[in-house]
Amino acid sequence: MVQATQHDALPDEEYQLPFGAADVQRAGTDITIVATSSMVCVALDVAEMLNAAGISAEVIDPRTTAPLDRDTLIASARKTSRVMVVDEGYERYGVTAEIASVIADGAFYYRDAPVKRMGAMDVPVPFSPVLEDLTVPTPESVAALAKTLCGRT
Repeated sequence: MVQATQHDALPDEEYQLPFGAADVQRAGTDITIVATSSMVCVALDVAEMLNAAGISAEVIDPRTTAPLDRDTLIASARKTSRVMVVDEGYERYGVTAEIASVIADGAFYYRDAPVKRMGAMDVPVPFSPVLEDLTVPTPESVAALAKTLCGRT
């Protein structure tokens, strides 16, 4: 279970999100973290952790997967040359695979590392919140992978 953070605020007034338009939640230059759903909050926390380590992370929320804002994702990958895709769903055969494929194809010659994916472990999600936290990406596990991609283990 992902804990609520300061990133969870919703506007009081009625609002609409544009379909097919990703939201760059935070600009960065060293690595792109594409995060879906509740993982956006995790990715923003990770960006703060990485910033303290001297790594500038760009955080993108695709908001919709059909249509998918390929242009924003590819442009960010070309800019940072390193990308990871984070989702709380199962890593295998999930949304991370499709997003990673789009980025791998669209930014092939611009990448300094393979596109990495993080998702839930390939096990039934436990009912216990403590055990559930062990099966989904955490800020610490995402930050560790990001540091590895940036060559700063």
